[in-house]
Amino acid sequence: MDIQITIGSLRTKGYAVSNFDTVEHAAAYIDRATDNKRVGFGDSLTLQQMVLYRILSTHNEVSDPQQCTETDDFLATARKCLSSDVFVTSVNALSETGEMVNIDATGNRIAGSLFGHEKVFFVAGVNKVVPTLEDAIWRARNIAAPRNAKRLQRRTPCAVRGDRCYDCSSPDRICNGMAVYFRKMDDVEMEVVLIGTELGY
Repeated sequence: MDIQITIGSLRTKGYAVSNFDTVEHAAAYIDRATDNKRVGFGDSLTLQQMVLYRILSTHNEVSDPQQCTETDDFLATARKCLSSDVFVTSVNALSETGEMVNIDATGNRIAGSLFGHEKVFFVAGVNKVVPTLEDAIWRARNIAAPRNAKRLQRRTPCAVRGDRCYDCSSPDRICNGMAVYFRKMDDVEMEVVLIGTELGY
């Protein structure tokens, strides 16, 4: 994994890129960049580990579906995130060639990352970086999805066995849709925030 190659590839594909050694520096940067904004979160263990909701909530209106305990509240909050000024999420995988991949169950994370905001931040630890797009898709399906399914206590083969995707038909399946970001979307500012530590799955 070569982080400088990854940064160059992302910039070639139209993204702004920031690179930080620590979670604290990355969180402080996002904190400054979102002052006085309505911020929406896409479901993300990375953002939880950064304690970003608590940090940003001190001076912003922040909506995070993961703060909800009831399904109705989750859906209402997820819809609110779609109309925020800034959307912050992570990715399941990022290739050195500059493509990113996200898998989603409800669709709020993918939907919020594509359109409708002044700016979208994609936050990723170095553990998400792999050599190629094919590797990124494989990682999203066979590493990130099974680990997240297990974390969420879903009754799926990947969560129980923990080794790979089984392309199951379980009602608890979390990989209902997959987005491949080939390049920055038109008409929205997008920035990738890379952090030199392992975060999320």
